[in-house]
Amino acid sequence: MNGEAEEDRASETGRLTADGPGRTRVALLGSGELSRELVTALQRLGAEVIAVDRYADAALHRIADRSMVVDLSDNDELAAAIRWLQPKFVVVGSDVVATDALTAVVDTGFTELVPGIRGARLAANPEGLRRLAADELGLPTAPFWFAGSVEELRAVAGHAGFPMVVKPVVGALGEGRSVMVRDSDIEPAWQRAVSAAGPGAHPRVLAERVVEFDSEVTLLAAHRDGADGPALDFCAPIGHRSEEDPNGQLTVELWQPYPMTAVALDAAKSVAARVARALGGRGLFGVQLLVHGDEVYFTGVDVRPYDAALLTLRTQRLSGFELQARAILGLAIDPIMISPGAARLIYSRRPPGAPAPEAAPDSVAVVADALRVAESDAVVFSHHEGHPRRRLGLALATGPDVAVARDRAGQVAAVLGKLWP
Repeated sequence: MNGEAEEDRASETGRLTADGPGRTRVALLGSGELSRELVTALQRLGAEVIAVDRYADAALHRIADRSMVVDLSDNDELAAAIRWLQPKFVVVGSDVVATDALTAVVDTGFTELVPGIRGARLAANPEGLRRLAADELGLPTAPFWFAGSVEELRAVAGHAGFPMVVKPVVGALGEGRSVMVRDSDIEPAWQRAVSAAGPGAHPRVLAERVVEFDSEVTLLAAHRDGADGPALDFCAPIGHRSEEDPNGQLTVELWQPYPMTAVALDAAKSVAARVARALGGRGLFGVQLLVHGDEVYFTGVDVRPYDAALLTLRTQRLSGFELQARAILGLAIDPIMISPGAARLIYSRRPPGAPAPEAAPDSVAVVADALRVAESDAVVFSHHEGHPRRRLGLALATGPDVAVARDRAGQVAAVLGKLWP
């Protein structure tokens, strides 16, 4: 990154100078498609957003006020870019960010990091995050082990017994998951999990004892600075499930609200609060849980808006992305839900660079057909082809209750899926 060259280029396009005095500068590290709503929300609230990523023409580079191409994994290059930008907030939107550079950000005392340094470090370390939850915070979790080879996984199974759930340490919701019930399942479960992590990922899996649960649930918690200190605001719980067809296409279904008993909801809020406060900083935390009656088990946390937040684009007065923007800037938050809703998020496993089908359907015609469903909406994502697992489309629907919304979202997804035969 050449600072002077970047400044000259930005000045020529008129994007270096803020539109008005006193705009709060926010540097977003990572410019993936999912952060589009966050950039828009920050800009509506008067912030100047600089999208920083490792490649040119990233999804947000034409939406943000300014853009920079920086190797996010290079400590020196990233630190130099942040020093030059002098943002009020640095928002981590990628798991490949150099953490030493982030530590230097915190040490300046001027720039605030979102999430805090501990959350930023653990976002790229799911193993450390799970150990924090179980060992340091004492949160209820299913008994778990990590394995770095088939032999280690076999040893875990020999110690813990069957059945066990095996899944990749990193990956999309539900991707690469297997249930082992006998010795012959061990090697296929290992291969499935490692393959789902994508090329170049460290081969490591999480193995858990099977616990009985009614649903997987995400509880969104906005951590902000309130009048009397740090404050947490909770959204209505979101239920979700994942399914993967034989061709590798993954669909994640989400619905809000997920009905929980008062005891379970209190327990979920307690878990979310302890995790958010342990990770520190401000922003939106998506705490992932298994719920069975009154019992709640912690399974993970997203330290920024992720898949579950997409549903809130239609179910809440302020979406998860708007809540994130307000939490970053220290503004008042309203987590109220305005309508029951559901979503189907469609992923692809087509290898990057693989040729598209020859007879690709007309996207506008397909979307028009999908939107014939009452109270529906659809999103067709653009993306950078380097991503091994890509979000393709999102089917959204609201309704008088969750059952109707889920049925409508399913109808929209069935039509929308014609775009990716």
